[in-house]
Amino acid sequence: MTPALLLILGATGDLAGRYLMPALGELVEGGRFPAGTNIVGVARDHWDDTRFKTHVSARLERHAPHLDAGARRRLVERLRFVAGDVADPATLRAAAGDRRGPVVAYLALPPAVFADAITALAAAGLASGSRIVVEKPFGVDLETARDLNALLHRHFAEPDVFRIDHFLGKQTVQNVLGLRFANRLFEPLWCATHIERVDIVWDETLAMEGRAGYYDHTGALRDMVQNHLLQILCLVAMERPAGLGERHFRDAKVDLLSAVRRPTVDDITRDTVRARYTAGAVAGRPVPDYRDEPGVDPARNTESFAEVTLFVGNDRWHGVPFHLRTGKALARDRRAVRVTFRPVERLPFGQADDPGPNVLTLAMDPDRVAADIALNGAGDPFCLDAARWELALADQELSAYARILLDVVDGDASLAIRGDEAEHCWHIIEPIVAAWDAGAVPLLGYTAGSDGPGPS
Repeated sequence: MTPALLLILGATGDLAGRYLMPALGELVEGGRFPAGTNIVGVARDHWDDTRFKTHVSARLERHAPHLDAGARRRLVERLRFVAGDVADPATLRAAAGDRRGPVVAYLALPPAVFADAITALAAAGLASGSRIVVEKPFGVDLETARDLNALLHRHFAEPDVFRIDHFLGKQTVQNVLGLRFANRLFEPLWCATHIERVDIVWDETLAMEGRAGYYDHTGALRDMVQNHLLQILCLVAMERPAGLGERHFRDAKVDLLSAVRRPTVDDITRDTVRARYTAGAVAGRPVPDYRDEPGVDPARNTESFAEVTLFVGNDRWHGVPFHLRTGKALARDRRAVRVTFRPVERLPFGQADDPGPNVLTLAMDPDRVAADIALNGAGDPFCLDAARWELALADQELSAYARILLDVVDGDASLAIRGDEAEHCWHIIEPIVAAWDAGAVPLLGYTAGSDGPGPS
């Protein structure tokens, strides 16, 4: 059923202004956002409708200049604002008004406020079939994720709960499925017999950029590895689902996560790296020491770089390491899945130099697919040269957030994280968090603008 209202809690925050409003603008521009669905923002700011519309217009100008001016205007005209506490049922009842249809409530809020906002939404008496959208991080450990699931299930049916990870809305991430399951060229080779290692990398030149107050309570492991990179791992390694609908697709991801071996302390000390950046420069821009960023408490020892090696305990992937790596303030943006194939058993060529392994790379931002292969050299036909085949992908029709929002409005939870899936992710990562907190793995340093603390 088409929702009567989109309620954005925390509507004046960075998430709403940087991502949600531009995504809504895309949907309005393409005629994909239902004409009968109103949009109401809720926040503590003592604003009225006019002030809120001015704020959103400025954010759209900054973060979505590509949108048609008419689409921006049409979106802003549909906005309304209610000032108040998102944890107060009376505020939420005032925001919902007298609409009798289902409501979509988007929690664009700090995680510490989730439980209070969920309880207030339940007490506000929303119409049957209302949906709730929860951003990451979903809990800070396994226990809090279970508690949050229990609270959600007390008030909402699981099909109406959208735990979102916008990475699943990215075109290249979704293309992993097409590449694997629609090409005989790859499908028979997608196993430990032929694949030596898999690297899932999300390196960023971006430093804190004013977000240190949030980031310092989270760190790279919780902010990226526990959700985004594990989601990519699911798509790379899961078995072929019976279909890509909500049930089969999410079942396949949970089955894969269940097979990931929970790391021991010995695994963690050997196979994980944590580090944070020191003062340096990125692309000529000076970057302060992480400890000097506004909002950082150096005593927390929060990492800005995390690298984790995981193993999947099933026949398909026995012995294949999956390296998950992410970091801030690095020398270059590197966002890719790299699949390295095993070498052929014997080269019938008389040369000493090996051209290197076959590597399949799915790169994101910009989206492209590349394959490193060996070919006969242009001179001596019995010598080999390394060659690269590369294909640039067309621009994504909808941004990741726009795709996710469209699914929420349509009631399609296929790309949402199921409750048991969120808990499985924490089950894998929690031992690493505990070992790092206990100091079992040293906190290394790397200069901002470098390639990180070591080779990947």
